[in-house]
Amino acid sequence: MRMSAFRTALFCASAFGLVALAVPASAAGVSACLITKTDTNPFFVKMKEGATAKAKELGVDLKSYAGKIDGDSESQVAAIESCIADGAKGILLTASDTAGIVPAVKKARDAGILVIALDTPLEPADAADATFATDNLLAGELIGKWAAATLGDAAKDAKIAFLDLTPSQPTVDVLRDQGFMKGFGIDTKDINRIGDEDDARIVGHDVTNGNEEGGRKAMENLLQKDPAINVVHTINEPAAAGAYEALKAVGMEKNVLIVSVDGGCPGVKNVEAGIIGATSQQYPLLMASLGIEAIKKFADSGEKPKNTEGKSFFDTGVALVTAKPAAGVDSIDVAKGTELCWG
Repeated sequence: MRMSAFRTALFCASAFGLVALAVPASAAGVSACLITKTDTNPFFVKMKEGATAKAKELGVDLKSYAGKIDGDSESQVAAIESCIADGAKGILLTASDTAGIVPAVKKARDAGILVIALDTPLEPADAADATFATDNLLAGELIGKWAAATLGDAAKDAKIAFLDLTPSQPTVDVLRDQGFMKGFGIDTKDINRIGDEDDARIVGHDVTNGNEEGGRKAMENLLQKDPAINVVHTINEPAAAGAYEALKAVGMEKNVLIVSVDGGCPGVKNVEAGIIGATSQQYPLLMASLGIEAIKKFADSGEKPKNTEGKSFFDTGVALVTAKPAAGVDSIDVAKGTELCWG
């Protein structure tokens, strides 16, 4: 893989059942909040580890919050309210409802708080002061290109299932889906939304809430619609694991290409085992640690973070991990993916 392609650059005590966990720090007077979608997904666990370690290093007082499940926006709104009341200097946010959270984010920014979206851009993206994220469109495009190249001529007759995140179509979901379609050679129509495509190869979409059980149920639903599915795009690796179990239960696990995005250690192991054909690896620890650095810099100087040149966000890198490289698609092998994985 060319290094240029790599580009590595709970809860508040409320009626919504949030629990806040404070990270001990020095009395530097700089406080920050990390608000993730859940505290169980390994991606967000690693994100919290990165934020916690960097906060301790820089003497930032960090409080961490999470929704009860992916899609629990009410808990995230309550967390933002708590951060405002606590006088936080910055908030790192992975939003479950990327449009619905905007009024709460505006309230925080109006209070002088730096708000950085992690992984998932808001709608509109400039509702946050900055976004630190994987290029999720590229992440989807890489797995789409790999799937098409792996199938070869058979790609023109593929039967594709999309295992998405939630009905609200958060930006990360849309970007990965549309990126896959672009890479596979499907006309995305409006690239900013899921579901308006008319390519006959698309069997359908179902939601997973980003977890294994959701992936299993969604896969079962789509198999009922068309048992000839032979390509499965999944929003993340837990959903991919659930999809595989559903396919295995009906003896189809060897006949279907599953692709995903995450790059966690369990997912990379599943690539090695042949459960997932390829996954786009992202770097949540880096996202979060850079976010804490940006909050500290803002607190000290008032300076806000800048975007990666030529992009509307700060790109924290992506790489395709596969045990079966495809011609014309940049990738790294399982050994390198294991070296860089998380969770």
